[in-house]
Amino acid sequence: MTKKFYLHSAIPYVNAAPHIGHAQEFVYSDVIRRYHTLLGEDVLYLCGADENGLKIIQAAQKAGVEPHKFCDIHQQEFLDVAKKLSVHFDIWQRGTNKNHFLSSQKLWELCVKNGDIYKKSYEGLYCVGCEAFYTSDELSKNGECFEHPGKKLDRVAEENYFFRLSKYQKFFEELIFTDTLTIIPQSRKNEMVALIKKGLEDFSISRTKERAKGWGVPVPGDTDQIMYVWFDANNIYYSGIGLGWNDELFAKWAPADLMVIGKGILRFHAIYWPAVLKSAGLPLPKQLFAHGYLTVDGQKMSKTVGNVVDPIKVIEQYGTDAVRYYLAREIPSYSDGDYSDRRFKELYNADLANGLGNLVARVGKMAEGKSFQLSATRLAQAPAKRVSFQQVNSGDYKKALEQYRFNDALAYVWEKVKAADKHIDEHEPWKLKGDALHDVLETSINQIIEIATLLQPFLPDTAEKVLNQFSTQPIQPQPSLFPRIT
Repeated sequence: MTKKFYLHSAIPYVNAAPHIGHAQEFVYSDVIRRYHTLLGEDVLYLCGADENGLKIIQAAQKAGVEPHKFCDIHQQEFLDVAKKLSVHFDIWQRGTNKNHFLSSQKLWELCVKNGDIYKKSYEGLYCVGCEAFYTSDELSKNGECFEHPGKKLDRVAEENYFFRLSKYQKFFEELIFTDTLTIIPQSRKNEMVALIKKGLEDFSISRTKERAKGWGVPVPGDTDQIMYVWFDANNIYYSGIGLGWNDELFAKWAPADLMVIGKGILRFHAIYWPAVLKSAGLPLPKQLFAHGYLTVDGQKMSKTVGNVVDPIKVIEQYGTDAVRYYLAREIPSYSDGDYSDRRFKELYNADLANGLGNLVARVGKMAEGKSFQLSATRLAQAPAKRVSFQQVNSGDYKKALEQYRFNDALAYVWEKVKAADKHIDEHEPWKLKGDALHDVLETSINQIIEIATLLQPFLPDTAEKVLNQFSTQPIQPQPSLFPRIT
């Protein structure tokens, strides 16, 4: 039976156009999807649009657009970015989808049945940006949210429903402390361990219909309440695979094998979501990978500063695989990283134009018009005989990818690029003829085939071009993969 692998990335709010940080998470998730697909697994990658919550209402009102139309416009922008990045979603689940409403109400009822939802009055500080209440000790010295500095929190007093998170204190000590739910990297696990040791408190899971402007999933049996965004939004991960509307589909894919999220929403995915699933008696996710943030030229992205990077413009300027390479190679996946146009050009020229591109061009030119019967483990005359991904997926490369250290995996591949260049320089094939020339070029082509195979999760379009070029008999010239930029 083929092994299944279900992953999902965080569901982006569609209250504004996507930025380069969204592209980063899409690329990370797509690399993982392609990696497991190449291993022969049955893979499903789900993402979607978080369309409920106060942020959506406020943004739609400011734009003077009806909320549904507002969501239609902005969710499409995220799909457009993904398409230009060669990112493939197997399922794109919207928060306004009717199946999502049915599923979320089913989830609510399961938690009610377990005695974990109750109603009470509450007053607290509310961050609209996070769609979350915070206590004073969770805020900065200035009383601001760490995720949204400079924005005043609202003091809100209302009656709504709460989830009995405190009931699951010992459950989370077992789940997180023993890595039953594995959190990567270790630093993010440490954050959740500290949060659990502090003592888990019940949290609000609804908003008044009046404050939510009636926008969102209605609470079953209470016409005055709308589900809190972090209750229904997380359920996109399960409503999208059939919870409450397609039992066969849900049984096939649940639980999630991997959650890919940004560090700022860690508690909602590592604590809140598993608690709700435990209450409902549903399968728990197995692993969580929390990556860092992107700054721009050393500064946090901000509309006020004017440094928000549009990924579409970057892709149009440099190309899809160049953007994928920068995000996976330059940005350390375990910590924050910086986007810089200056650094992008440096890396592009050094690694793609002068590195991989030049290697392929050199060997392609020398082998042009020649037929090669390459070693059986690499390539026979039919493209179907290419080296399999499983043959080269080993050692440091495999370990790095399975730990989501994408920059390290690419560093490993580029060592092979350097080794292939060194082989050419040492043997000087331009001085050789006959069998001697053939032997040197055969080795070089084998090296390139291996490099291209390893690049399939990262640079899918480039890898395919290279593999196709050296699968042709005789080998034909091809346009430059990465023309130098100035």
